[in-house]
Amino acid sequence: MSDTPIENTIPDSQPENNIEAVETTPVQPLEKGMIPYNITDFMEKSYLTYAMSVIVSRALPDVRDGLKPVHRRIMYAMLKLGLRSNTSFKKSARIVGDVIGKYHPHGDSSVYEAMVRLAQDFSVRYMLVDGQGNFGSIDGDSAAAYRYTEARMKRISEELIGDLDKDTIDFRDNFDGSLQEPSVLPAKVPNLLLNGITGIAVGMATNIPPHHLGEVVDACQAMLANKDVTVEDLMEHIQGPDFPTGGVVYDRKAMLEAYSTGRGRVVMRAKTEIEEDKKGRYHIIITEIPYQVCKANLVKKIADLVIDKKLMGISDIRDESNRKGMRVVIDLKKDAFPKKIINQLFSMTELQKSFNYNMVALVDRGTQPKLLNLQQLIHYFLEHRFEVVTRRTEFELKIAQAREHILQGLKIALDNIDEIIALIRGSKTKEDAKAGLMTTYKLSDLQAQAILDMRLQTLAGLERQKIEDELLEKLALIAEFEGILADPAKIREIISTELTEVKERYNDARRTEVVPYGLTGFSEEDFVANEATVITMTQAGYIKRVAPDTYRAQKRGGKGVVGMKTKEEDNIARMLITNTHDDILFFTNAGRVFKLRAYEIPEGSRTTKGVAVVNIIQLEADEKVTAMLSLGKDNAYKYLFMATSHGTVKKTKLEDFSNVRRSGLIAIKLKPGESLNWVEGTIGEDSISMVTEQGMAIHFSEEDVRSMGRTASGVRGIRLK
Repeated sequence: MSDTPIENTIPDSQPENNIEAVETTPVQPLEKGMIPYNITDFMEKSYLTYAMSVIVSRALPDVRDGLKPVHRRIMYAMLKLGLRSNTSFKKSARIVGDVIGKYHPHGDSSVYEAMVRLAQDFSVRYMLVDGQGNFGSIDGDSAAAYRYTEARMKRISEELIGDLDKDTIDFRDNFDGSLQEPSVLPAKVPNLLLNGITGIAVGMATNIPPHHLGEVVDACQAMLANKDVTVEDLMEHIQGPDFPTGGVVYDRKAMLEAYSTGRGRVVMRAKTEIEEDKKGRYHIIITEIPYQVCKANLVKKIADLVIDKKLMGISDIRDESNRKGMRVVIDLKKDAFPKKIINQLFSMTELQKSFNYNMVALVDRGTQPKLLNLQQLIHYFLEHRFEVVTRRTEFELKIAQAREHILQGLKIALDNIDEIIALIRGSKTKEDAKAGLMTTYKLSDLQAQAILDMRLQTLAGLERQKIEDELLEKLALIAEFEGILADPAKIREIISTELTEVKERYNDARRTEVVPYGLTGFSEEDFVANEATVITMTQAGYIKRVAPDTYRAQKRGGKGVVGMKTKEEDNIARMLITNTHDDILFFTNAGRVFKLRAYEIPEGSRTTKGVAVVNIIQLEADEKVTAMLSLGKDNAYKYLFMATSHGTVKKTKLEDFSNVRRSGLIAIKLKPGESLNWVEGTIGEDSISMVTEQGMAIHFSEEDVRSMGRTASGVRGIRLK
């Protein structure tokens, strides 16, 4: 509120130049009781109030039970309706009506949609609502109207609401103050990690993935055993997210960053298989898709890419999914390469998708939003469980003490039964009898009333023994409860035992496969099939690659086919049979080397002459390729052996050519007038033969030539006249 009062009048405006004077109206005096307020301050305060209301009361989950208010109210309304996992179903309309009428004054569609999501096995990892009827599908189909569907709790939901009647949590007034509702649920399970959550508030949002129950429980046990456990230690138990739709998630390093800071990004992929039918055709089978991807939209997207000719090699796509599981079949054309098509699908569709961590939740008893890491999420849950177990024990202790107090009075009565009967018979009224008992035997009001209410059958011997046995039992129970409350280690032991029981009841197999390494993105190689290819180059420097089956086998008497068209006075100088993913080294007469992947060489038909090699590698004037060498991933070469026009030879380790720049590297230092003409791969133990133009020859062992650096000149291989 502004400290300066608003003026009651506006000063008269003075006309300047050609601007006419503007008439002013005096501001009306403030009425009695009105306070002047700066409108900027008022708007800021109002907006912050609205923002915090959305954050705390609608959009973000409580770190303790992992639920938004609407989810918590759905659970509580179902509890009050008696809709446990072993009872009959009730119409969803009844549940929604109770929620919006008693606890959640918002639209019925928002409440029903929230309840539907809790009943979808593709939306939450551990369903909290057991739905009967049409609750939607992974194809994006909406649930039936709430007047048609029925629901009740799942068994695991009872772990969230258990002990609610034992003063374990605080209750608060509902929206109109006519009823009480829980501010949080006792929650035996860390639901925020199990089912995750997505929410958009004002100025902030949350996005936490679901996880595997067994792994989360193990992480909780680790923190119970060592409160100083780190995020890295917890990740020895939690492999990563476990999405209800399965799939594959990548990169433990990215996950470590996300779990350490509360923010991060991991890549999800669908699970695919390649099947070959009896006719030799391949089919891509999609059995699991990334989390929050609509299957129908995914199939439509693939079909649209095929129609637009952005995705080649697919002849048909169909959805064969049924109640047993998902199965989307993509039929490939005869000449298509499955791995190439799969990589294109990952690149162009939601078969590959990212999940962005933003682990924001409400702390400080649901009042403050905070970005949390994995260690903090588990810490706050266990802190909540410590409070719940403590309050439950205190409640049960009070019940046991109250019963023990009554039993002590009954024991006194049984020990003095004749005198007490005489006292009661001698009293004029019930009140006189009670007062006499309290005075004579030092009993409390409750004890005296219990004696007066005691039945005659209690006087029987066996009934007397039951009271004495029950008293001993209550005394032992009281001692146990007091021991628990006095020792925090015992409370932690109870939490651990209950977590173990939850794991035994609900643990199942992990659905999402975790791959420790990351994906670096797609390269051109991912979209090219690794297949055999033939590379040819002419004397004039024209190069191309073709498929091997271009040169089909011919029977006896075959006349052959044209393998390549060339210019006049040109001929084929070099030919390699290699694979499209192999490296090709090009050596020039100037002693330089270039490297390309085979698929980077333009593909041509059988009758084309190809492209000039100068267009794909950076040759200088008068420089030409004199040798080509293929380096496959499984080759056994250790060295490259070179020979020049002057008879010089050189042996260099192959690893020296692992990083060849696009502009080339020096392979050998040449003398004026000398050119590099021959290069071969060797294993270090080969024999070398050199033959001159005049028919002279020399033969020697490769071991006679020592290995030299890349820029060395080499040694004399043969002396020329």
